[in-house]
Amino acid sequence: MSDALQRLRHWKAKFAIILGSGLNAIVQDPIDSVEYAEFPALPKPRVPGHAGKFSLCEISGVRIIFAQGRVHLYEGYSAGEVTANVRMLANGGIEKLVVTNAAGALNQKFKTGDWMMINDHLNLTGTSPLIGGPEFLDLSDAYSPRLQKQFRDAAQKIGVFLHQGVYAAVIGPQYETAAEVRMLQDLGADVVGMSTVLEVILARALEMEVAGFSCIANSATGLSSTRLSHDEVLETGRKAAKDFSRVLGEALPRL
Repeated sequence: MSDALQRLRHWKAKFAIILGSGLNAIVQDPIDSVEYAEFPALPKPRVPGHAGKFSLCEISGVRIIFAQGRVHLYEGYSAGEVTANVRMLANGGIEKLVVTNAAGALNQKFKTGDWMMINDHLNLTGTSPLIGGPEFLDLSDAYSPRLQKQFRDAAQKIGVFLHQGVYAAVIGPQYETAAEVRMLQDLGADVVGMSTVLEVILARALEMEVAGFSCIANSATGLSSTRLSHDEVLETGRKAAKDFSRVLGEALPRL
């Protein structure tokens, strides 16, 4: 066992959170950190806003590991490489996983800076981390109803509003056309992004309990006059991080 993996295990956390673009501000006062570079099998993020390290923290007395950053299919990685972070967290003893992302709003009721709790997803990436194995996986409860209730109750208690809805995962890196946005709306998606879903599939295959959240970084093409940019995504994530930190502080002791 590598020294880096031993450091994750010795922290004895059961809960981990994968942070999406611009959400590093959620991490406060880490007690230790382990660079992704210390794990030979773990790809290194190249996209701005993805720090590339595990941060070991305590929130409301609960030990937690933050995975600060991820890699994506659009960077040229395979589904197995994109989900290597999840496998590493499972090897580190994690049993409950929260996945977060910055996403574009398809639902016109959603505003920039809002948070949506994911209750289902559409995998439109054309791939899966389970390809090559004989495993058939039931995803009827991909996102834990128990965790959703606890997060919903915690957010309500502190006055943070959480939308609920469906996350559509596409490959990217280009943003969607107006026609593609209309298609995704017709399919029932509320937000669209370029990550998360493959991580959830592998986490469930590894019997982790999963919750997911999207930070609404912008409105999708055709729903706003603003041109889309990654800089906007990062800035929105930084501003919205405070609300999610409050939700975590309230919810984690319940979980």
